[in-house]
Amino acid sequence: MTVARSLLLFVVAALAEIGGAWLVWQGVREQRGLLWVGAGFVALGLYGLVATFQPDANFGRILAAYGGVFVAGSLVWGMVVDGFRPDRWDLAGAAVCLVGVLVIMYAPRG
Repeated sequence: MTVARSLLLFVVAALAEIGGAWLVWQGVREQRGLLWVGAGFVALGLYGLVATFQPDANFGRILAAYGGVFVAGSLVWGMVVDGFRPDRWDLAGAAVCLVGVLVIMYAPRG
């Protein structure tokens, strides 16, 4: 159950961080206004909060592993929201990152 909870927290964190960054991007680069930027700031703050609920107590490990989730999640967000089509190298890189998540977070330690 702990691994499932941890993975779910990574997904929620990714939605908050990637969504927040996208909202800021829309507000500034696409000139949608300060409301979008402010909503992005709130989402980015929620990302920081969600990370604190990870069962592992090591900040560096959590953030390092989350990086792989962020990479894969960013590609998925681009596909779903912006119509981005990743090539095989994007997908291979994301797969490597996700394997890294599993090794960093869930490898047996003694």
